[in-house]
Amino acid sequence: MRISRIGEFGLIENIKKWIKHKDISVIKGIDDDCAIIEFDKKNYLLFCCDMLVEDVDFTREIPFYLIGRKAMGVVLSDIASKAGIPKYSLISLGLPKDITLNSIKELYKGFKFWMKKFSFEIVGGDISRAERLIIDISMLGRVEKEKVPLRSNAKLNDIIFITDRLGKPKKHLYFLPRIKEARYLVNNFSINSMIDISDGLTQDLNHILKQSNVGAVIYEKLIPTFKTKKDIETIINQGEEFELLFTVTPKEAKRIIAKKLYYPIGQIVSGDYGFKLIDKNFKEKDIRIKGFRHF
Repeated sequence: MRISRIGEFGLIENIKKWIKHKDISVIKGIDDDCAIIEFDKKNYLLFCCDMLVEDVDFTREIPFYLIGRKAMGVVLSDIASKAGIPKYSLISLGLPKDITLNSIKELYKGFKFWMKKFSFEIVGGDISRAERLIIDISMLGRVEKEKVPLRSNAKLNDIIFITDRLGKPKKHLYFLPRIKEARYLVNNFSINSMIDISDGLTQDLNHILKQSNVGAVIYEKLIPTFKTKKDIETIINQGEEFELLFTVTPKEAKRIIAKKLYYPIGQIVSGDYGFKLIDKNFKEKDIRIKGFRHF
């Protein structure tokens, strides 16, 4: 069977069947933004990677500095989704023969842009020849055990928040991984579940719903957006926003709303209700998930 028939997430479900974790130090493996691994009495290790491929995730019309910045930013966003602190990174490159040394230097300037902001180290990697430019970045981070938010811990009646507006032009190149926002949230509030919006709000929220066995209702009038001609369906399904989506109890939600920092957009409900959007005319619609998928 070709993977185009089962899709990206069908492939992941098959891989989960093939790989069984025997080591009890693996707290969370396949099926979250980061693997979560036992480290010491107070902390977990976070381990994640992301791959960008030319003509799939970027083109060479984009400056190499911005390609590098995006490639490192994507993996940092995964660390943010677990409220982690980034520590060490490995960078593997697949390089076509026509790539110049100056282009690679510009890539590394993009990588290093985030090093200055988040104080982590690039400690190695690998290089190979390839037909297209491939950038594969792995990241180790850490997070306190009592603070790590999972996709699978959303609770009935939780309020759903996002950290900023959606639909900004070229946000896929100029986004800010929400490391500091995530740390602020877990240091000041009790966060039940969290994910970064990389594949679209609906698709990523749906990961939380499936893993938590709940449903959700979101409200068009509450979803903050930049000025755009795109309709709400396009905005909530487009990928590479890299904002955080998180859920908290109504009591915690009141505290967050009082500070006017983040945006409540809906509520967790019974799984029997499904996943609904209340549009600006207060009509209820079933959510049709059309977020980004590789297959």
